[in-house]
Amino acid sequence: MKANVEKPPKNATVTFPSDREIHIERTFDAERGRVWRAMTDPAQLARWWGRGNPLTVERLEVERGGHWRFVEHSDHGRHGFEGRYGDVVAPERMTMTFEWDGMPAHPARQAMRLEDLGDGRTKLVVDSIFFTAEERDGMVDSGMEDGMNQSYQALDRLL
Repeated sequence: MKANVEKPPKNATVTFPSDREIHIERTFDAERGRVWRAMTDPAQLARWWGRGNPLTVERLEVERGGHWRFVEHSDHGRHGFEGRYGDVVAPERMTMTFEWDGMPAHPARQAMRLEDLGDGRTKLVVDSIFFTAEERDGMVDSGMEDGMNQSYQALDRLL
């Protein structure tokens, strides 16, 4: 009988194709439709997006031109994030802007796609582009990668 051994957490692969870009890839052990629902249903999204911290989904209009706004509540205070959706093609891809209240007036443009790997797993690919290298570096220096990985680990638990 095998012992129930907890797997170490998976981390996203983060690369920097240029001084203004961030490229992220992460595989989830769930079908694409399930991952899409977890990312677009307010009740499910609130369970993982804020690193597992309490999250208020103030707005979530997943449609072209729709507005989204989330507020994470942590031991370090409140952290607001928001943006607008561009193209939305369920359950494959979406584009949006992403702005953190900690860096107001510095939105990034993001393109997210979910690739069906054909074996019950889904690969998430996110490309973000910033207006300047300083804005990209400011996001990276804010702890974005650790926070993102904590959120994706909370998403693993939900899935």
